[in-house]
Amino acid sequence: MGEHIILIGFMGAGKTTVGRSLSRRLQRQLLDTDAMIEARAGMSVSRIFETEGEASFRRTESEVLSGLAQRRSPVIVSTGGGMPLREENRRMLRQMGHVVYLRVKPETVCARLASDTSRPLLQGGDRKEKIRALLAERGPVYEAAAHIAVDTDRKRPDQIAEEILKALDMSGT
Repeated sequence: MGEHIILIGFMGAGKTTVGRSLSRRLQRQLLDTDAMIEARAGMSVSRIFETEGEASFRRTESEVLSGLAQRRSPVIVSTGGGMPLREENRRMLRQMGHVVYLRVKPETVCARLASDTSRPLLQGGDRKEKIRALLAERGPVYEAAAHIAVDTDRKRPDQIAEEILKALDMSGT
């Protein structure tokens, strides 16, 4: 297994925020796949969904992941919430390193994303119901893709990072 630490989970789970904490602690670069896709496309994720559709976004997501899989120096990777949905991505993620599922409850997501209007999959309709439905659908996929799972509700990012490092036996690193 590689030395990368890959954070997966639902939107609002804290992947990027926890990734920053891990990056500081381990002195490793943090790579955010959504930010990489935005830089590559020259537009936001929501704009990509709007103009090119979700299928095109998911293809680009897999291409970015394939490029990350070639990296030799260990990094922290914060993935988009849908990254593990494709079987090929789940395989690549698990081969790249330690896959950590940041588990979050629907109520926490609702609170964290209350004022966030940039999430394409939450536009229109009952936001809370969309979050519950997507989490119910994706939870088992995240569990299957991960080597370990960490609950993030009511925890600070540094607490979550420490829990991850202990689980990976890297807390002394």
